[in-house]
Amino acid sequence: MRTLFSNTMLVILLVVSTLANATEKANPRADYIRANYTKYEYQIPMRDGVKLFTSVYIPNDDSKSYPMMFQRTPYRVAPYGASNYKRALGPSESFEKDGFIFVFQDVRGKFMSEGEFVNMRPQDAYKRGKKATDDATDTYDTIDWLVKNIPNNNGKVGMWGTSYPGYYTSVGSINAHPALKAISPQAPIADWFFDDFHRNGAFVIPMAFIFFDTFDKQRDDTHAAWPKGMDSVTPDGYQFFKELGPLTNVNKNYFKGTRPFWNEVIAHPNYDEYWQARDVLQHLGNTKPATLVVGGWYDTEDLYGPLYTYQTMSNKNKKDHVKLVMGPWYHGQWNSSGGGTKLGEAHFGFDTSKWFQEEVQLPFFKQHLKDGGDAKLATATIFETGANRWRKFDVWPPKKAKSQTLYLAENESLSVKKVNSGASEYISDPNKPVPHSAKVSRGWDRPYMVEDQRFAARRPDVLVFETEPLEEDLTIAGPIDLDLWFSTTQSAADIVVKLVDVFPGKDVNNDKVDSKTGNRHELVRWSVIRGRFRDSMSEPKPFKPNTPDQVKFELYDVLHTFKRGHRLQIQVQSSMFPFIDINPQKYVENIFEAKEEDFVKAFHKIHHSQKHPSSIKFKTID
Repeated sequence: MRTLFSNTMLVILLVVSTLANATEKANPRADYIRANYTKYEYQIPMRDGVKLFTSVYIPNDDSKSYPMMFQRTPYRVAPYGASNYKRALGPSESFEKDGFIFVFQDVRGKFMSEGEFVNMRPQDAYKRGKKATDDATDTYDTIDWLVKNIPNNNGKVGMWGTSYPGYYTSVGSINAHPALKAISPQAPIADWFFDDFHRNGAFVIPMAFIFFDTFDKQRDDTHAAWPKGMDSVTPDGYQFFKELGPLTNVNKNYFKGTRPFWNEVIAHPNYDEYWQARDVLQHLGNTKPATLVVGGWYDTEDLYGPLYTYQTMSNKNKKDHVKLVMGPWYHGQWNSSGGGTKLGEAHFGFDTSKWFQEEVQLPFFKQHLKDGGDAKLATATIFETGANRWRKFDVWPPKKAKSQTLYLAENESLSVKKVNSGASEYISDPNKPVPHSAKVSRGWDRPYMVEDQRFAARRPDVLVFETEPLEEDLTIAGPIDLDLWFSTTQSAADIVVKLVDVFPGKDVNNDKVDSKTGNRHELVRWSVIRGRFRDSMSEPKPFKPNTPDQVKFELYDVLHTFKRGHRLQIQVQSSMFPFIDINPQKYVENIFEAKEEDFVKAFHKIHHSQKHPSSIKFKTID
């Protein structure tokens, strides 16, 4: 069976950390590892007898003891075999030079580890008794074995990982082993109804389709290789998913019912007990390891994860041991060598990834694992986009901030006062959805997170509201709250809102037309809510046609400066395809079971009257 993407592409996308193997060419970093580390492989028994495959790299210099840096992954700890080495071990090359023991483990039920794999396994073993197991107990048991059996370890362990490994890092803090002193969950998955596969209940079809193609395949026994995926036929995700039609066709035409987790997902369209049990945030109270949460402002996979992991751990624990870093990065870009200077058309002025690696990440782990002295890290180290600089805060969001509200108004304007100007109407046609990007792509890409939005602003199915040119800089810090009054001629809809920075046409320094950035509409943040979930994620309900209804949701945090002369713009639309699946706009109990005839054209309105004032609320700092 042929599909949009190849298995090779999936592997490249899933293995987001620098631990992925490089091509076979001269590599000084890999040569250093081969010369200075010795690799061992173990099958470590868990409390229920299941054995987990674990590879360990120990420094050859045995004159001193070392802390262990531990990563658990569902994406393979390859290469396998004691004589086959990874070409990178640490979060950055400086870790290898500084000297650590590096440990990598295939999680339960994946690749060379025994047992059954469960996606986002509920972490409830502590409720089920001493012999019960989950990923938290597997982490505890592994660390207990390591500190007792690995030579020259100093009894201290750190964990780190990006994306799914970031989730396993968060999980490691649940009833943590006493030797686990420091963790860094990086772009950690937190709750799959809000990140990765969903956004406030709206389904991220290309990401889910690619992921489930191979990752969701079950196995009969342990094995080292990725399962083969379906063959690629086109790079055009818009065309592919439009031709796919209703999501019932995924099993009918492609998966044939053979992807267990996909079948579970489509059976649970609402935020029911199935998803609630997989919310790891509920378990992150009373965590003891020092914690450095890391995320990227332009992470299209997991932005919810780091922000809410930090907030949850900070609010439920002693605040002084939980820290946050947010940089101008896509998913995992902070791990890159020579990266972090730009993303797509957005430029940040310097290598922000290297700065983070050398000034934050290594000092953090050395402080807690090597008694390396106070790293002097702020509670929150946040990159201010627009101004392109790092800023440090003693709490995030900043407490010393001023609230500001802008009201949507007629003539595509934003007003500081409530207005009485009726409503703005736009069409939403499932047959012609608004693309998430002007570029032809598979639908799961990264540069679109800062893309010029003029391609959308000029469509009839997108509303635009903006300020006059700003007379002084405006710096927004923290989450952005949306309070919209919405109506539709049908009974269902998605609502997508974008925060956009509109550049002036001329360079302010020379008063000449800027051919590169003149009038650029740079995307700062976007979010979506599936309208059926406007009052409850667990108990959806239809819209009553032609009746204004209040819809509140949040654009996740930003730290962004709209410069003097720029405009702040809000765009409103009801599709963002193919990143978000198409809403039928005729209410059905389960969108995964919608039929062709349920997909209907609708006219939507955003109301901006005294009775129904739509607004955006945020906080500003100097």
